[in-house]
Amino acid sequence: MSSALFDPVFGADRVAARLDDASWVAALVAVEVALSRAAAEHGLVPVADAAHIAAVAADLQVDPSELGQAAVEGGNPVIPLVRLLREAAGYAGRSVHPGATSQDVMDTAAVLLSGWAGEIVLDDLRGAAEAAAALAAAHRDTPMIARTLGQQALPTTFGLVAAGWCAGLDRGRTELARVLAALPVQFGGAAGTLAALHPHGLAVAASLARGLGLADAAPWHTERTRMGELAGALAVAAGACAKPATDIVLLAGTELGEVSEAAPGDSSSMPHKRNPIAAITARGAARRAPGLAAVLLAAADHEHQRAAGAWHAEWQTLGELLRATGGAAARLRTSLGGLIVHPDRMAANLTLTGGTDASPGHAAELVERLLMERP
Repeated sequence: MSSALFDPVFGADRVAARLDDASWVAALVAVEVALSRAAAEHGLVPVADAAHIAAVAADLQVDPSELGQAAVEGGNPVIPLVRLLREAAGYAGRSVHPGATSQDVMDTAAVLLSGWAGEIVLDDLRGAAEAAAALAAAHRDTPMIARTLGQQALPTTFGLVAAGWCAGLDRGRTELARVLAALPVQFGGAAGTLAALHPHGLAVAASLARGLGLADAAPWHTERTRMGELAGALAVAAGACAKPATDIVLLAGTELGEVSEAAPGDSSSMPHKRNPIAAITARGAARRAPGLAAVLLAAADHEHQRAAGAWHAEWQTLGELLRATGGAAARLRTSLGGLIVHPDRMAANLTLTGGTDASPGHAAELVERLLMERP
């Protein structure tokens, strides 16, 4: 759930602004307006009705708390929202919600919200990747010790380490962008057959998708692989953020001192501390993503043609997963964007196990190749 206290700490404030209750209401209303327009396009409701509904909806004042209370009886907020729209639309109320079921509107609104919030997540993932790429280019020849199983291994360069971070972030962002772009409209009617609008149901669905800027698809009420793909893509992107954040926390330790953040956090009791707090909170946000993704994956077994509980479990979980991944990306972007590299400490640490000579040439070539492969 959105939190004014914790969202800024974990970087989720920008994403949360597109996932709050007001955003949910706006998405639900947008779907209903677009549905009336789509039905009018095919002569199923009067064009004048659709125009009037759009005008009424633009001025409709909906209190999320009141809508939530009214949603208790039916188990979702679409039912009372449709009543409100019909009452507000007067004579045109007959053209609200044509041929639809509540899940059509809830699922399509969730897709819209994922896209709105996803823009922020993708922007921060790109920003973090670009910051990592800049570090890789600047330090392609900066020698440091590679560490395996927590122990010093052989020489590498910090540029190659940062290029690896960049590659993971780019892969996570690219896959998430693909999944978000493919999320479709949901429109199937009461039992997923579009019977109420026969023979125009598929045409109305296509118009609805076009009106909302979404992909078109056959009804997918209880076929939830798309939600699973989104959950997986978000969790993978969070993992891509967790990797460099973890490395930064370790490299910034007092005993290594090879990097530091531009704006380190302090301590309430130890004034000498310079905590890599942006990386720390990126890790904290990312740690929540796998569990949230697991909830969405576990809810994939929607029974028959309408799920009794599994569908309901998705609504808040999806928003929290978007916030967790978005927060991780935002905090990592801050960390990487201001990361200070200490080549002298890297050089000193290279000598701890016998002073093996560094040969940065091969590592520098790998850096160049990784950066050239960026999408």
